[in-house]
Amino acid sequence: MFYVFLLLALMAIATLLFITPQRAKVWVATSIIAATAIGLVVPAVGVLTGLLPTFQYAITSALFGQETISIDSLSAIFIIIIAVAGITTSIYSKGYLQQYLDKKSSAHISLHYLSLVILVLAMFMVVMSSGGFSFLFSWELMTIASFVLILFDAQRREVTRAALTYLVMMHIGFVLLIAAFSTLYAFTGQASFDAISLYISDGKTILLFVLFLLGFGMKAGLFPMHIWLPEAHPAAPSHVSAIMSGVMIKTGVYGVMRVIWQLNQANELYIIGIIILIAGIITGLWGILLATTQNDMKRLLAYSSMENVGIIFIGLGIATLSKASGAESIATIALCGTLLHLINHSLFKSLLFYGAGNIYSQTHTTHLDKLGGIAKHMPLTAILFLVATVAICALPPLNGFVGEFLIYLGMFDSVRDGMNTLPAAAGLLSMALIGGFVVLAFSKLYSIVFLGSPRHHHVAESREVDNYRIVAMVVPAIIICLIGILPQYSIKVIEGVALQFLPSATPILEQYITPTLFYVSLTVLMLIIVIALLYVIKSRAQRRRVVTHGPTWGCGFTSSNIHMQYTGESFAEGVESIATSITKNTIEGKAVGKGEIFPTKHNYGIKHKDKIDSLFAAWWVEFLRLINKRIMSLRTGKINHYILFALLFLVAIFILSLLNLI
Repeated sequence: MFYVFLLLALMAIATLLFITPQRAKVWVATSIIAATAIGLVVPAVGVLTGLLPTFQYAITSALFGQETISIDSLSAIFIIIIAVAGITTSIYSKGYLQQYLDKKSSAHISLHYLSLVILVLAMFMVVMSSGGFSFLFSWELMTIASFVLILFDAQRREVTRAALTYLVMMHIGFVLLIAAFSTLYAFTGQASFDAISLYISDGKTILLFVLFLLGFGMKAGLFPMHIWLPEAHPAAPSHVSAIMSGVMIKTGVYGVMRVIWQLNQANELYIIGIIILIAGIITGLWGILLATTQNDMKRLLAYSSMENVGIIFIGLGIATLSKASGAESIATIALCGTLLHLINHSLFKSLLFYGAGNIYSQTHTTHLDKLGGIAKHMPLTAILFLVATVAICALPPLNGFVGEFLIYLGMFDSVRDGMNTLPAAAGLLSMALIGGFVVLAFSKLYSIVFLGSPRHHHVAESREVDNYRIVAMVVPAIIICLIGILPQYSIKVIEGVALQFLPSATPILEQYITPTLFYVSLTVLMLIIVIALLYVIKSRAQRRRVVTHGPTWGCGFTSSNIHMQYTGESFAEGVESIATSITKNTIEGKAVGKGEIFPTKHNYGIKHKDKIDSLFAAWWVEFLRLINKRIMSLRTGKINHYILFALLFLVAIFILSLLNLI
């Protein structure tokens, strides 16, 4: 009955969206998303604060038996993340899609908003489902909806290619998840996450976990299953990139967490912790190295998402290892940092993609070397983008600092106590390297895009975007600032979630970490007050003076022009020697030669492509070509051949039936 009701509800939503006038479709979609979000956030907050018990609803169907939809503290965290992103994405789309309303048909816009609504509803279902058919159904619905969203500009060849790559990769992961749940069902008679604890007695947990990790890692963008990320995000509209990168990939992290939540045997947890940590280290380093070399805003942000998933898995790996070793206080700290960083990334990455969308809609490009000086023309976007940039660099006083601080603290405590010293030291070194490259990558991104002089007339003619998009950006920016300035309150809530993973642990953060975070908050508030006072003093002093504007000093060179600025390539030139072994470079034009004393005009560009992506593209394109070739060879044009094929098919069905294989 539940699935019938669900299908009827989806049909009603589709009908409503398709019959609604073109310019009102966004409000219908926003209303549906907001109503669902509020209806789920209220019990989720109740569960997190302890005011409500874990919510459960049983689903019974003749075909799939009994399943459960529930909201526990882990689900509640993800519900809030999805709710914030879903509502802001829908609001942002109002302004972003305005330019397309006269270019795209009403059916096209309707399909886009229907897919957006289904994506958000499917993500809610994923984090509430106990497993089995309801989980896999929601997972597949989420994949199909996001595939359609990526195809918004399907007339562009690169968009179609990116969408197909995404679809192929997601279904490889889906098959792996089916294999994992089928294995569970074969051994335990159940296909839920709770059945994992029953499967432990068979001693094959590691193999089962690897199946789940590969299936969920495909969605999360773990190395080497990440290749859809840098293709899909530049191809999709920016609000779609925001919800996919900020939230959807977290459903993969959720799946891995939900599996680990069921494991308790120390020896198996230790091996699983090592696997997770190694996966996180490789993913984080690979992602940030590729991000640093990119000269396209959205590709840089896509690889940065991969890097942040790596950080999340590093923290999760340390927490798992600490639980296996009995160091529950360290596990609590590391897991709290992991969960907080997961929330933080959903906020600042959504904000970054919204900012990229603002820039694209005004300048018609996301290429760094065609931008510059945007802060003068789009000041609100520049300020909000700066907030996200500081947050993603894990700098105080914003939220990114707090999450990574706790992960670092967990690893330092591991080394100090001699618990998992080598893995913790490897995590520390990796996090330090990742952190340094992140600052370089986002210094490059912000300075080249927002500072300097415009490199193209589209930039010079750009102006600030509409209020809908600014409001959608302000919401995550405010939450980013609140978590950064008052971290002790968010930590208190998150520790309750972490203790689900560590049932025998006791709360320790309020006693040991909260006082430190209080002084961090106090320092941050004092810093903000000092900066505000200095700004007031400066403003008053300038009232009595004549402020003149002129060109930047050119170090004595009198013929400077807009091309004499740092480019994305020159900014990250030192990193490229490191990244050469993992990238395939495509050079367009010719660089200025060392012997050219008076260089003539040159056109020069370079694209850094992931070698893993090239290998995959070559494999699956060739695979599809061979399939197509074989199928085409069957088209002989002779009726007797087609009759023969039909007879062979019937014979095959008859034989398989006799053998009870079908």
